[in-house]
Amino acid sequence: MQMFHNEIPQLRQQAYVNGEWVDAFDKSTQSVFNPATGERLGAVPQLGVQQIDDCIEAAEAAFYHWREVPVRERCALLTAWFNSIKAERKRLARILTLEQGKPYAEALGEIDYAASYIQWFAQPALLDIGAALPYGQQPLDMLVTSEPVGVCAAITPWNFPAAMITRKVAPALAAGCTKIVKPAPDTPFTALALAELAAQVGIPAGVLNVVTGDAQVIGERLTQSSRVRKLSFTGSTAVGRSLMAACAPTLKRLSLELGGNAPFIVCADADLDAAVDGAIAAKFRNAGQTCVCANAFYVADSVYDDFAQRLTDRVQQLQLGTGDQPEVTVGPLINRAALHKVEQMVTDAIQHGGEIRCGGKRWRDHGNWYLPTVITEVDASARCVQEEIFGPVAPLVRFIDSSTLLQQLRVQHAGLAAYVFTQNLEQIQRFVRQLEVGMVGINSGLISDAAVPFGGIKASGMGREGGRQGIEEYLETKYIKLNN
Repeated sequence: MQMFHNEIPQLRQQAYVNGEWVDAFDKSTQSVFNPATGERLGAVPQLGVQQIDDCIEAAEAAFYHWREVPVRERCALLTAWFNSIKAERKRLARILTLEQGKPYAEALGEIDYAASYIQWFAQPALLDIGAALPYGQQPLDMLVTSEPVGVCAAITPWNFPAAMITRKVAPALAAGCTKIVKPAPDTPFTALALAELAAQVGIPAGVLNVVTGDAQVIGERLTQSSRVRKLSFTGSTAVGRSLMAACAPTLKRLSLELGGNAPFIVCADADLDAAVDGAIAAKFRNAGQTCVCANAFYVADSVYDDFAQRLTDRVQQLQLGTGDQPEVTVGPLINRAALHKVEQMVTDAIQHGGEIRCGGKRWRDHGNWYLPTVITEVDASARCVQEEIFGPVAPLVRFIDSSTLLQQLRVQHAGLAAYVFTQNLEQIQRFVRQLEVGMVGINSGLISDAAVPFGGIKASGMGREGGRQGIEEYLETKYIKLNN
């Protein structure tokens, strides 16, 4: 392995439970591979049922101590964790690139983005400590307070193995909850590195745990346990539905950030240069493997050909390669299944009248590489329009009437994000009001920030992460009536 000039970071290859680094009781492991080269990076334990149950018990015991730690002290520990991550950002980014594949510069950006969630939630002022209601017989006889939910579990995806952890862990810990994190099997090393830094700055044993192993085994224990009071999941809609059903018997609190199908709408009066810049940012970041990626591009007929040519010219300038190369802007897909899915969608698009303007095939025989692709004249019934692509493929669909377009988009099951490029204020207001999504980017291809609520509606999930709303997901409300 020759990446990063032989400066290969050490990888933690044990789970982190109750302040200890542990192997599986039966010593079983699961291997982790570099998606760019197919090379084996290492292995992590496959924890069994008993170890997961022990972890839940430890997290519950830690909760009753952690909740009593003053808010300022909890937030001070989070700030120390933030500072440690920033100090180690280059090492963490190398780990992330090795196991996830995204270019090193992009990985550095994710580490900074991940750290920003910790910094944001390490603000005591974000915690709603309650209120006295001036409606009782005495000035202070009706009180409302907020309390931490309890033990919380997080099941995180591979596409943002750092940011999706901190976005769930930081508000939970600030609120006084404890957390059990199950990272994706493709990208466990970033999670374990973050846990190591948390331990080093003094976050107590049992407050943050990282468990690795079979997703079904761990998921069943987390969803079935009545000690786990909340589950946060980022991933596919199908898995989200399954987890929601599994949590029903114990009536857990749920945060579900599920699949997207973000329309990217280019109106006739759009600034086309800005629209192309936004398209590159919204479609090809992380090789198209983000839940808020622009999926299909709906372009007004009068500017369709011009936009298609400009976008094609820019896409052809994107550089593929391993993440250590500074000129690289697009990395590999995460695995073979992802590659096959993209290939099937492109084939389907061609069968629905699509014309390949660039890309449309694998880049190399080895690894999980697919060329950044633009397909024009795609019919709206094609799979790549109706389903989430999760790859570097931009299908372009013509539209003439925005009212008809809005009606077509309204029937889609997903409702996470949308992007609109127009200079018309009335049109902006109309799209913002009528698009059935949780987030809208107007003349911008980047919408995420720790200070704003992230989440969707319909089949894209429930709950919000980030912003003030993100910490409210980890608080319960208690009313107190006082009689003297």
